[in-house]
Amino acid sequence: MIGPVAADIIGIGGSVIFIAAFAYANLSAALNKPLFNPLNLAGAALLLISLSVHFNLAAVILEIAWAIIAIAGLIGAWRARPESNA
Repeated sequence: MIGPVAADIIGIGGSVIFIAAFAYANLSAALNKPLFNPLNLAGAALLLISLSVHFNLAAVILEIAWAIIAIAGLIGAWRARPESNA
């Protein structure tokens, strides 16, 4: 089990990743889903770790939904990738 200070640091890291992904999505000319979705998944995972110490049901539901959407986006991006002719 992690301590409350470590949970805060991990949660802040997740928040920073979310903010960076949101800024990227809004400021880039074209969204790179294979970059954007892993950032969102990582942010959600870090915040879920933090929420395991500082529990908040509403936030847990949000982060699980965020992670599921990010995984769905990754699967979609993986399926849409061009096939290599190797």
